[in-house]
Amino acid sequence: MAGEDIESKREKSNYSSTSSADAFEEGESQWTSWLIPVFVVANVAMFLVVMYVNNCPRDLKNRGSSFRGDNDKCAAMFLGRFSFQRLRENPLFGPSSATLEKLGALNWNKVVHRHQGWRLISCIWLHAGIIHLLANMMSLVFIGVRLEHQFGFVRVGVIYLISGFAGSILSSLFIQNRISVGASGALFGLLGAMLSELITNWSIYTNKIVALSTLLFIVLINLAVGILPHVDNFAHIGGFLAGFLLGLVLLPRPQFGWIERHNIPVGVGVKSKYKGYQYVLRFVSVILLIVGFTVGLVMLFQGVNGYKRCHWCRYVSCVPTSKWECDET
Repeated sequence: MAGEDIESKREKSNYSSTSSADAFEEGESQWTSWLIPVFVVANVAMFLVVMYVNNCPRDLKNRGSSFRGDNDKCAAMFLGRFSFQRLRENPLFGPSSATLEKLGALNWNKVVHRHQGWRLISCIWLHAGIIHLLANMMSLVFIGVRLEHQFGFVRVGVIYLISGFAGSILSSLFIQNRISVGASGALFGLLGAMLSELITNWSIYTNKIVALSTLLFIVLINLAVGILPHVDNFAHIGGFLAGFLLGLVLLPRPQFGWIERHNIPVGVGVKSKYKGYQYVLRFVSVILLIVGFTVGLVMLFQGVNGYKRCHWCRYVSCVPTSKWECDET
């Protein structure tokens, strides 16, 4: 049939990429990325605000610390009130934990017992230090800009924010004795969305195994880093799972036959917008998202300790060795 010939020719010529960033329909426009740069600017601006409020020299003076010994000095004193907290307090070159908590860090006690649920969102925009900030922002640009080019700011923005929220929920269920900050959950959500986009649009790729293997390798390496102490792997996992499901809902690509329906000769049947398995994946993903967020929020505000429901889960976020110990709730 004519329609089949057109689509076959199109698929051979236009879907030879090995990554989701290079594969998009002819009938779709490539978006200009502006939301991801705005997110980067917002995170940097928020870090500057945090450092301004932190004011390490004044903090040490109020605590009665002298500036004679190196251990009692702020890092990078030439920055004045923007200087970093003492490295023994924060080796990531950032503010004190008290400042982060004051400005919205995730704190289980305040979320559950003081009804400060807004911290589940505010913590996404805070970072523990300049090293933490730079690592996350470079990852955000590398992953987010490519996704926004393909799918637009609305879908990418929704995935980023909801994934960050999901990461905060899972983190709060397990990490209840220390604060947590960072955009890592949202970033893992974008990684999860990239993976689900590859799966739900599987038929348009030629080098499928290469693309899948590369993406899985990146995800596994990043999750492996999460087993180090003081890294919130629960936020990573929560964000990744939410992003994966959201990708199945928001990122399926229409069939070429549907996009070119106005150019198909009379008498040739028009294909449905999406393939059958794409509809099934979207439906199942919506159900899982609703159930997951409902159960997670109910357990959180009931004060459930995740470790009591899942004893082995403590090894998901930190594996103790002879070199370090893990903080447990």
